[in-house]
Amino acid sequence: MNASTLRGKATAVQMLVDTLAKITDLLKIPLRTNSGRIGLAILTVYSIVVIFGPWLTPYIPTEYDLDHRFESPSLNHFFGTDHNGRDVLSRVIAGARSIVFISVIGTALGIFLGTIIGITSGYLGGWFDQIAMRAMDFLLSFPSLLLALLLITIGLQRTSLDESWLIIAVIGIAFTPNNSRVIRSAALTIKPLEFVQNARLRGEPLYHIVLREILPNIVPVIGVEASLRLSFALLLTASLGFLGLGVQPPTPDWGLMVNESRTHLALAPWASLAPAFAMGTLVIGVNLFADGIRQSLQLPEDRGQK
Repeated sequence: MNASTLRGKATAVQMLVDTLAKITDLLKIPLRTNSGRIGLAILTVYSIVVIFGPWLTPYIPTEYDLDHRFESPSLNHFFGTDHNGRDVLSRVIAGARSIVFISVIGTALGIFLGTIIGITSGYLGGWFDQIAMRAMDFLLSFPSLLLALLLITIGLQRTSLDESWLIIAVIGIAFTPNNSRVIRSAALTIKPLEFVQNARLRGEPLYHIVLREILPNIVPVIGVEASLRLSFALLLTASLGFLGLGVQPPTPDWGLMVNESRTHLALAPWASLAPAFAMGTLVIGVNLFADGIRQSLQLPEDRGQK
């Protein structure tokens, strides 16, 4: 094994250690503010629901019980039952896993793509920057929901992918333009700093400068952007579920639950309000968490969300 190979491996390990240290520090940042602490508490509750959901549901979420249709909230059914006699609380708990899984993975994909494009574009500049940003502007011209409907329709017709993975891909593609522009701006502020210029003068390769010098110093910005995009991803996933393009029955899904129960709103409003309340509190928790990070780091409040 030659010296250059050993040096490359050592650089990769050091980069990973530095990035993990930045992420650990990022998780401590929200605890400095009240909004961050509240948001973290809400997210902790939902994380428990997502992880241990199958063991927390008092009833089988997909089990029909037509003898107990439209039962109001009681000790037996805390959130009542729906038009098929299914326990609403059990369906809300079970539905959390799918919507959180899709939203988190889709957001991670969008952040990953946006980080690669944003950092590379900001550092290289020139023709690469112009082409990349014009491509992002083109995608930004489409509203997220319209772009999602277009891509999912094409995907269902031409691929055999499951709807969940299609939605994940759509979220990643739809959020990449905004992510890349925000991360590009952060990279542009780091690019002229002395340690980056020293790395260039030493003849360090592009991947070293981007991943070792720039990336660890914009992790807080990426964390805030990821939190903000996660709230949009949750709403987009629920909207697609409401339109019937998300998780398919009988699997519980918050958006689908609202759609199925809206025709019975006068008889059983709890069947629609329970998943809507769950979605609302989860989005509020994500936004409070992101706001706590932003306040602690004194980042600009308006980050060009769409």
